[in-house]
Amino acid sequence: MSDYRMETKCVQGGYTPKNGEPRQIPIIQSTTFKYASSEEMGKLFDLEASGYFYSRLQNPTCDYVAAKICEMEGGTAAMLTSSGQAANFYAIFNIATCGDHVVACSTIYGGTYNLFSVTMKKMGVEFTFVTPNCTDEELEAAFQPNTKAVFGETIANPALTVLDIERFANAAHAHGVPLVIDNTFATPVNCRPFEWGADIVTHSTTKYLDGHGAGVGGCIVDSGKFDWQKNAEKFPGLCTPDHSYHGITYVEKFGQGGAFITKATAQLMRDFGSAQSPQTAFLLNLGLESLHVRVPRHCENALAVAKFLKENEKVSWVVYPGLEGDPFYETAKKYMPNGTCGVVSFGVKGGRETAEKFMDSLKLASVATHVADARTCCLHPASATHRQMSEDELIAAGISGDLVRFSCGLENAQDLIEDIAQALESIK
Repeated sequence: MSDYRMETKCVQGGYTPKNGEPRQIPIIQSTTFKYASSEEMGKLFDLEASGYFYSRLQNPTCDYVAAKICEMEGGTAAMLTSSGQAANFYAIFNIATCGDHVVACSTIYGGTYNLFSVTMKKMGVEFTFVTPNCTDEELEAAFQPNTKAVFGETIANPALTVLDIERFANAAHAHGVPLVIDNTFATPVNCRPFEWGADIVTHSTTKYLDGHGAGVGGCIVDSGKFDWQKNAEKFPGLCTPDHSYHGITYVEKFGQGGAFITKATAQLMRDFGSAQSPQTAFLLNLGLESLHVRVPRHCENALAVAKFLKENEKVSWVVYPGLEGDPFYETAKKYMPNGTCGVVSFGVKGGRETAEKFMDSLKLASVATHVADARTCCLHPASATHRQMSEDELIAAGISGDLVRFSCGLENAQDLIEDIAQALESIK
């Protein structure tokens, strides 16, 4: 459906039923798939034939939904994972292993920062963190001879910094490595990173793509544009034989557009098993069908809330990239001219304790460890999602003690504003 516009892809992408087949994507809730002979099954295990044999690796329902997200992002191949964390881990570990190095933005989501700086460090992968608005000299200095990728978020969670995708893509490509972008907050409705030079896109589908808080999941999409063989020595996993599959070389066997996702499926999903369930994929697809309708409403509500907060005397600062005067407003207009996201970050005067009192006084918005679904929710990141980070790490990530992350749902904007107003008023 490459010739269709985003709205049509949201509704009908990824699956075209034949005569007599289900109009809705079917839920293939089966662990296994039958074949007539061992020879046929063996060809699947050797990657010599396409098909399904075990749902940990591939499942038709999941593949239909992955294909839809792939079309929406403009990629060549995609896979679903059990969570956004799994998607980011697979995307990096697919090309960077023990002894390798990655450049990443310091403002990324706290869970991802911990994954990189602690867990993957234990696995022998080193990370250098830079701010999104670092100088060209600082960005250049972050690269090492063993750098294998650059990672950032379109809109950082919850700092709401906006990545200059072209600048980071150019820097990555100058060093012969791909740019991996987490596009969770912007969604392909508001930004398609591949059009600006990114090579791999990830999503926490748990957020806007699902939209209802019904299922945890993730997705990885390959642009098919990065030439792995140009710097083959950097990517032996893709450009040299894989002896666990009888010496298959992924780039040679599956081409530039299929090698990355095939390897992530055949190796990482096989060994780590972070598979999304067919039932969750079905729920995700229901969310995708209305994504193009929901995202503009989220953005409208967030802009209205941001404007209100900007004028409130009990609020010390407001960050929202869609708000004129925001430090990343111009960058956001370049990459997301139709809107950014539904999340607003702000500080309540009085610091951490006052921020927590404000949230406890909300009646309509829920205090929840979630973001970006139909219901408005808020969180104090320094006490929750970023709790494991040191003070210096919090500062580098753009997280202050008074920061409140407010995720605007699909309710009436004035109702949200009135709820915020009464909660602020209750602070003494």
